[in-house]
Formats: sequence, C-alpha cells, structure tokens
Amino acid sequence: MIRLTLALVLATLPALAEAGSVVAARTLRAQTVITESDLALSEETVPGALSDPRAAIGLETRTAIYPQQPISAADLAPPAVIERNQMVPLAYRDGSLSILTEGRALDRGAVGDTIRVMNVTSKATLFAQLGADGVAYVQPH
Repeated sequence: MIRLTLALVLATLPALAEAGSVVAARTLRAQTVITESDLALSEETVPGALSDPRAAIGLETRTAIYPQQPISAADLAPPAVIERNQMVPLAYRDGSLSILTEGRALDRGAVGDTIRVMNVTSKATLFAQLGADGVAYVQPH
C-alpha cells in the first residue's frame, strides 16, 4: 500500500484527492485540531473512511487516532471554543429583558453545543447554548 503526503497529492494530483482513504500521518491525540500536515492519503479505499482530506481539516479529533489509521467522519467534531472550568459571559434574553453575568463552564463545547454553566453569583447550574461570539446563551422557558 503506497502512502502519499497530502500536500503532494493536492498540489500535483488533485484528482486523487477524492480517491482512496484519508489516514493519519502521525499519532493524533484526542482534541487535536486537524491540519494538512496531520493527514495522508492511502490508495486503499476503506468503507466509512473519508476520501477527501478537506473534509477533516479544521475539525477536532474525538479520540486518539494512530498513524496510518483511516479517519471517518465519526472520529471528528467541530473544535471546542469553550473548555471545562473556563469563565464565560452568560447571557439571558427574553423580549426586552437582557441579563449578562459571569459563568463557569462545567463542560467543554463547540459553537452551537448546549452545555452546563454555573452562574458564579448565584451558584445555579443552567443549560446554555454556545454562540460564535463566545457567549453562553441561556434559553428562555
């Protein structure tokens, strides 16, 4: 089985970028954001594995992926923007009422994820959706 580096394939043989399977070029620890240098292409087609390396770049690994291991979409997720125990702005909006306070993330998450956040003033635990602006938005009931 011949392994080709991603840069060589994309630069000289763009048609091959859609053939074969995407594999890890090195050991990728869980929560690693994938870059071009992390990937290689295998000529072997593995069922369930990605065939286009561009589908993996910028995503985060859910678990450890070892060298030459095929990468599937299930192995990847959007990168986390909030880490557990990180202080985050906590916002509540309902009509004209708007409250902004400070919270502590009890989970890690990506944009659009709903995580648990503790209001540091009241110590109440709330569920909030993470916005692209880094704010945790509490949904009105």
